[in-house]
Amino acid sequence: MLSFLEKIADKLSKLGAYLASVLFLMLVALIMTEIIGRTFFDYSTMIADEYSGYFYLAAVFLGLAYTFRQGAHIRITLLSARFSPRVQRYIDIFAGVMMSGILGFALYYTWFFMIDSKQMEMLSENVSETPLYLTQIPMVIGLAFFTLASIAFTFKKVFK
Repeated sequence: MLSFLEKIADKLSKLGAYLASVLFLMLVALIMTEIIGRTFFDYSTMIADEYSGYFYLAAVFLGLAYTFRQGAHIRITLLSARFSPRVQRYIDIFAGVMMSGILGFALYYTWFFMIDSKQMEMLSENVSETPLYLTQIPMVIGLAFFTLASIAFTFKKVFK
């Protein structure tokens, strides 16, 4: 069970990282298109600033789980480094449970935020009038991946 959860969390976090990478490439391409269009052709896409924000937001949320799995999130070890490995394990379990709970809470409300945006047919106030629920889907997916990664981390520490 634990190895299955670890594999799923690993695969989903890598999927999120790949999607985040593609989104960053799309972000660069969009900004370059806007720069070249304005500089040489007196042309604007009219959506570059809006969609670059959407791409950035999506890339950040989709990359959270992979960043966590790689141990790249900021972690304050000033005190815990002074404790024995056994105590450090308990600290990690406590932190993992708290993190999983907070992420579960955030995921729950982000899901309803997205559903509300869909039901109320909310649109962006910019030229594109993009349905806002579409821009919130990566937030839900990214938080789901991150929540799963934190649960896998916690179980790994508990059953180690």
